[in-house]
Amino acid sequence: MRSRDRPLFTSDCRLENGLPVRATTPLHMLTVTAHRCRIRPQWTSILNTFFIVLLGGLLAIQPVNLTSAGDSTVDDLAVRSTKLEAAGQWPELVSLCETAARKGELSNELYHRYDLAKIHCDLDRRSAEKAYQEALGHITEREARQLFVECLQRINSHHVTNPDFNKLISRGCLALHVAVSDPQFQSMHARQATPDRVALLQQHIQHILEARSIGSLSDAETVAIWIARAAQSVVGVRPAVTFLEMTAASVGGLDEYSAFLTTGQLNDLYAQIEGNFVGLGVELKSAEDGLLVVHVISGSPAERSGLKAGDHLIGIAGKPIAGMHVDAAAQLLQGPEGSRVTLAVLRGVGPARAMTVRREHVEIPSIENVELLDRVNGIGYLHITSFQKKTASDLDAAMRQLDAAGMRSLIIDLRGNPGGLLSAAVDVSDLFIDRGLVVATRGRSPEEDFNYTASHAGTWHMPITLLIDSDSASSSEIFAGAIKDHNRGKIIGVQSYGKGSIQGIFPMDAAGVGMRLTTAHFYSPTGQPYSRVGVSPDLWVQQTARPDASGQMINNDATLATALSEIRKTLNPVISQPVARRIIAQ
Repeated sequence: MRSRDRPLFTSDCRLENGLPVRATTPLHMLTVTAHRCRIRPQWTSILNTFFIVLLGGLLAIQPVNLTSAGDSTVDDLAVRSTKLEAAGQWPELVSLCETAARKGELSNELYHRYDLAKIHCDLDRRSAEKAYQEALGHITEREARQLFVECLQRINSHHVTNPDFNKLISRGCLALHVAVSDPQFQSMHARQATPDRVALLQQHIQHILEARSIGSLSDAETVAIWIARAAQSVVGVRPAVTFLEMTAASVGGLDEYSAFLTTGQLNDLYAQIEGNFVGLGVELKSAEDGLLVVHVISGSPAERSGLKAGDHLIGIAGKPIAGMHVDAAAQLLQGPEGSRVTLAVLRGVGPARAMTVRREHVEIPSIENVELLDRVNGIGYLHITSFQKKTASDLDAAMRQLDAAGMRSLIIDLRGNPGGLLSAAVDVSDLFIDRGLVVATRGRSPEEDFNYTASHAGTWHMPITLLIDSDSASSSEIFAGAIKDHNRGKIIGVQSYGKGSIQGIFPMDAAGVGMRLTTAHFYSPTGQPYSRVGVSPDLWVQQTARPDASGQMINNDATLATALSEIRKTLNPVISQPVARRIIAQ
């Protein structure tokens, strides 16, 4: 039982006033949790290269598999980021610096370079989203201005820190300069833009910023109006477009997790939380020849059509996608339920073959690989891939299944789990903890202060061992931290990610957009912070392997092998009679 029953959401996010936007809840996120949107556990946004997940006709783009800043010296990072900036390789620059940025390890110069890359990537993402561009074409200046003010009001009242309006407007001006200098944006919104006119606009903006200090929301609105007028007269950008660009940049500059959400990103977040979407049921990663199939969801239309992990998509709906921006490729895969899309698929050597897949409703499991790894000793195993609305009930059902098969101890794998719903983390923790604090949240506003506690009813007393790694984040850390602080089980692996903040999802009235806003930080039962700290394991084991792209366990998984060895040391000799259920009846 939680001390105050208010639904919380991804990464960990909650809806404004705790009210769901839909009949049920909204990710990340996402989260989503945790790091934006629903992703496979082995590839989160804190890794590198581009990783995309098809959700509800939407694709969430995540960095994956380049060398991160954490693996580079400061000098090496500076050199590499400078080269990427000069080449305009903005996604790669974000991938290189993201982990260090979220841990506060970048110098001011490197952070500004990283932030510029984020602005470029966000602009590309908005430009590629057809639904957002259509909404942008219909929104009026008055509506856009009201949206800008509404977002600043939400920031002023709900963000975890007091906003610096001067900084927010400055970032908005930088984003506007990036936009009017971008050829694609020019073709859509700034047809009068030339190098000379862009430079002239910069001069106008500089004069505006020098003429008035920005210390309040009212000041910010006034300056934004002047800038919108200047952009319209000099390069022909409609004021509504300028307000939206400055809104997106202002929200995105607050912290590493707050963000402006387009219609597509907002729907993506809803799909993540619900654990279902309309799509093909594949997870994709960008490749030189197109897109690489990383994972095919069991029972999905993609699986029934014969797609397999390792396949390369080189064409979609008759269009070659080699060299195509990932967002543009994502648009080609989207479509309404029941529609079909034809893919050009390469598998191994030989020519590509055509494969037609029907877009259908797909369920995303948050509990996978439920099995008895050691039947002799009764050691069960399962993998929690994310924390969704039904994760606690699905976990309870999986444990009953394993218990009936003779489970005496359970390994819960949280490696790569980016998080999800805070409420789901509390409910999962409640399955194993009799009583006491699970997690505490603290924000700038007293309304954000909550203590979430466990209840006695329904508690499992099964011995448990948790596996964590550097990608275990957010809700995963809430669960692991609660288990550790209550001495309820052993934690094995390496230090977790250290994502200890809550994001609220605020849908806006205009253009179908919204914002993800950091509203509070959360703390362990003993009062320890998670942000940039994470959870330390009881037994350190450097991860050398993890489940592969198809979800199958790799034999040389040192962390799992260590967990099995440790559990076998503690188990009593196996008895011949059936194992009684280790749960207190409700």
